Amino acid sequence: MSKAKPPSRFIYFTVTLLLLFCCFVSAMSSEPDVDDEDDLKAYEELLALDEEEEQQGPQVKSAEAEAEVLSKAQRIVIELNTDNTKRVINDNEFVLVLGYAPWCVRSADLMPRFAEAATALKEMGSPLLLAKLDAERYPKAASSLGIKGFPTLLLFVNGTSQAYTGGFSAEDIMIWSRKKTGSPTIRLASVAEAEEFLKKNDMFVIGLFERFEGPYYEEFVKAATADNEIQFVEASTTEVAKVLFPDIKPKNHFLGLVKSEPEKYSSFEDSFEKDKILQFLEYNKFPLVTILTEHNSMKVYSSPIKFQVFIFAEANYLKNVILPLQDVARKFKSKILFVYVDIAEDNLAKPFLTLFGLEESDDTVVTAFDNRINSKYLLESDLTPKSLEEFCSGLLNGTLSPYFKSEPIPNNKGAIVQTIVGRTFDDLVLSSPRDVLLEVHTPWCLNCETTNKQIEKLAKHFKKLDNLIFAKIDASSNEHPKLQINDYPTLLFYPSGNKSNPIKLSTKSSLKDLAAFINKNVKGVEDKVKPPEEKATKDEL
Repeated sequence: MSKAKPPSRFIYFTVTLLLLFCCFVSAMSSEPDVDDEDDLKAYEELLALDEEEEQQGPQVKSAEAEAEVLSKAQRIVIELNTDNTKRVINDNEFVLVLGYAPWCVRSADLMPRFAEAATALKEMGSPLLLAKLDAERYPKAASSLGIKGFPTLLLFVNGTSQAYTGGFSAEDIMIWSRKKTGSPTIRLASVAEAEEFLKKNDMFVIGLFERFEGPYYEEFVKAATADNEIQFVEASTTEVAKVLFPDIKPKNHFLGLVKSEPEKYSSFEDSFEKDKILQFLEYNKFPLVTILTEHNSMKVYSSPIKFQVFIFAEANYLKNVILPLQDVARKFKSKILFVYVDIAEDNLAKPFLTLFGLEESDDTVVTAFDNRINSKYLLESDLTPKSLEEFCSGLLNGTLSPYFKSEPIPNNKGAIVQTIVGRTFDDLVLSSPRDVLLEVHTPWCLNCETTNKQIEKLAKHFKKLDNLIFAKIDASSNEHPKLQINDYPTLLFYPSGNKSNPIKLSTKSSLKDLAAFINKNVKGVEDKVKPPEEKATKDEL
């Protein structure tokens, strides 16, 4: 390691003293000349620099201190390699291993949080050892541990591995690790301990028990063990518990959830059973309005709250409306999950907006999902507290009309193959008095182009047939409740007399096979279209 450079303020101070000494000697020996003036100017510049350094000092020190903390944390994490991996795993009761690759962005993102968790766990006296392994540099060691992707977290208990199932913030890693390698709860015995705990924790469960025994306490510990995200703490006196949950009511047993947001305190009012405690946490752990991030996305997607409202807007917009949004969310607490998504975050916003055909939108968009029946909804009026509340009430009551995306209605004048969109599916397919042969396709479908050419040839061949429509619909941009297709391309024949039961045709059928099907199932073919073999000109059919 190179020697540390002397602080810049020390350099300036030393130079300043030398200049002052030179000026002093010069003043004693002669009158000021040009050189003296230059020295004086330099001295003034140094003073100005020193003053600037003084003003910037706290920021510089803060950055240096932060870097030192990270450096210290990274030193705590052991670096594994081919030679020491087996020894470290076998010689320690608990080892949490992070398998990473230097080029992996997610690995780089996780590394400082992993190091931060290592520091916190060491300060708490945890027996857990945290280690990291460059799986690309040491592939044999990675293979022996079962590391296949990046990043991978594995907990080894006496040499046996188990998958990591917690979150990916430093706090998530710390809480999960403590629960798996020690007591699932923290016991607070004094007001001072409770106050110190409150300074360091934003979200936790507080349990108050007259004695740390009995069926209620046992269910509390079971829930603490089963939960992987939230720290559980326990106290035996109301005085200690009140530090964490001020509105606690004296009773033999109590459980409450504390969060650092407007809806800070939630009391558990159900019977003390592990599953009911866990359900209470699942329905109350999120803020009134959750800001979606890469780190919490999986928690949001897996929430048991089946009604979810997503607000897509610019970050500045949220700052102006967060309070009224929270007021509406409070009325539907634990019934609807409210999620804000920064519309500029493509990775988070676009997958949702694409479902509504609004992926290019820059405007505020409010959507909803009923995950019980896989239905989606769109607020088509301006977003106001009143319109949002009515939208949410309709979602809960089942009175909202599901949203099906559709392209604009096209001009089909003169087209041999009609283009169907979501808005015209009823009129041009289901309500049409004619038979309809429909091709369902998507832009990314490799075989759709071949099928499309076949339909065009068929349409030209049967163009004189008045009671048959050839049509196509892009399923990536258009939806309809009676068009549930997952395989592309798909060919559907809708008979005029039974539109509710379309006939699915094989897309591997030849042109002659498809023509034979039309000849057999469409009325009036013999009057309008000559059989292919009787045509004078060559026909591809």
